Amino acid sequence: MKTKSLLIPLVALSACFLGPDLADRASAQMLINGAGATFPYPIYSKWFDEYVKVDSSVRFNYQSIGSGGGQKQILAETVDFGASDGPMSDANLAKAPRRLLHIPTVAGADVLTYNLPGNPQLKVDGPTIVDIFMGKITKWNDPRLAQQNPGVKLPDDDIIVVHRSDGSGTTFIWVDYLSSVSKEWESKVGRGTSVNWPAGLGGKGNEGVAGQVKQLPGAVGYVELAYAVQNKLPCAHVKNSAGNYVAPTLDSITEALATAKIPEDFRFSMVNPPGDKAYPIAGCTWLLVYQEQKDAAKGKKLVEFLNWAIEKGESMAESLNYAPLPASVRQRVLERIKTIKY
Repeated sequence: MKTKSLLIPLVALSACFLGPDLADRASAQMLINGAGATFPYPIYSKWFDEYVKVDSSVRFNYQSIGSGGGQKQILAETVDFGASDGPMSDANLAKAPRRLLHIPTVAGADVLTYNLPGNPQLKVDGPTIVDIFMGKITKWNDPRLAQQNPGVKLPDDDIIVVHRSDGSGTTFIWVDYLSSVSKEWESKVGRGTSVNWPAGLGGKGNEGVAGQVKQLPGAVGYVELAYAVQNKLPCAHVKNSAGNYVAPTLDSITEALATAKIPEDFRFSMVNPPGDKAYPIAGCTWLLVYQEQKDAAKGKKLVEFLNWAIEKGESMAESLNYAPLPASVRQRVLERIKTIKY
């Protein structure tokens, strides 16, 4: 306790001698607030940490609350930028007080992950995934799963479906894919950051779903690839449009991204693409930024960060299992960033 009592006056004394500039450096940083997608949280966290080394005058506070929350907060202007893995709908964009830009950053994969004895490597096609999440396939040793996984001992256990409980771009990619392979899913459940799930338990964020799957024997869920890797969870190989079972890897995500048709406003889907090696449940993630910035000082710092992210940050994507944007797309994005006014 004596040591503790001595430290207090020493800290106070050092602040006096060092002066207010050094003592208050942290509080003098400009704070830029963002909120939204959990899907890109690992790469965004890396970027924000690295960017402090580039510009120590600014600090980013990012709340990983899900894409639905990110869209709501940027529309309400309670944050300086939003983040979403599902492009905003025309109806939502119409609610924006000014023009809202979609700035694509990286691409990633939604993976089917599960908790089985020994966690064998599973293969599964789209219609089977649909029926699992519809609640029609309820046992792990169902004939359709057994047929696709010869030699794998599947238990006679109940399947516990885990899905997102919050508005989520990871969900958007997942149900966009399920809608693309099943007319029934498209008509009964549909697309969106939130849907009325036919079956299963909810988990908040990619972290919540990964945690549920890890804890519940017999569970199956979907998470962004980085979360499966971090939690040492298995990932199913999914049958693509060319008829091949493909693992979710950096190469197969890049292959899917290479086939994407990217329009002028950068809102696009890349699920179920053509290509022998393309992973079928991949998607892009976006930062949502107003073209007309209200706060000139923050706007300038935000633009500087966006330029750095696209020019330098992309090189950090692969180590975290995200696919960087192709060079041609990066150039288009940099041109779009130039249109931001502050």
